Amino acid sequence: MVAMTTATILMACMPATARAADYVSIPAGSLVSVLANDADTGPAPIDTFAMRDTPVTNAEFLAFVRANRKWQRGRAPAILADASYLHQWRAPTLPGESARSEQPVVSVSWFAAQAFCESEGGRLPTWLEWEYVAAADETHRDARGDPAWRARILSWYSQPSSAPLPPAGGAANAYGVRDMHGLVWEWVDVFNALLVSADSRDQGDPDKLQFCGAGAISLKDRDNYAVLMRIALLSSLSATDTTNNLGFRCVRPATEKK
Repeated sequence: MVAMTTATILMACMPATARAADYVSIPAGSLVSVLANDADTGPAPIDTFAMRDTPVTNAEFLAFVRANRKWQRGRAPAILADASYLHQWRAPTLPGESARSEQPVVSVSWFAAQAFCESEGGRLPTWLEWEYVAAADETHRDARGDPAWRARILSWYSQPSSAPLPPAGGAANAYGVRDMHGLVWEWVDVFNALLVSADSRDQGDPDKLQFCGAGAISLKDRDNYAVLMRIALLSSLSATDTTNNLGFRCVRPATEKK
């Protein structure tokens, strides 16, 4: 009888292909974003789209890197992912004990996240799409005016970031989407345009326009600290950066079937 190593057992237990992604149809609507500036005259329209019901998991990303070797740790070019890319995985095609299959994948760059989404006919969500869905609680599509809801999602930020991540698949919000808060931060498409300034007078600063590629943005809802903290994090990143609690989910046209 051939002895099996721990790594071999873990490899055997990890699915070779991830489950088919569940996309939830998000109806069209409108949103007064926390990023609305002084020039905005009303809510931004949101077209219908479909969003993954949970963040992408280690099992799903494992299937992706097995099929796309150029995105394996050690193969992804430095211009597309920093040195910490998938650093918590035991090996390039073995997440291991510290990155269980049902946990959201983290330590992935924007480039890797976008490539994954494109591999299943999708893309990363826009900030407005993400904020639109994230505004919902379990029963209301816009719960941002509820102090209890804001306090509940803000409490996540007081938890130690070193604690093991829970598995993806928490309670669904009013759209049927899970884990928008309380699990991981998430990449969006044009993350580096989210330049935050509490003073709208900074918006016309040409130096900021030249250096950052976007004018400073007024914060319309300063009470929504949890969302504003995400903006602050995303605006500080480059597309090659990875962090231990930054994952992603994908969106695609609502009419598309897969």
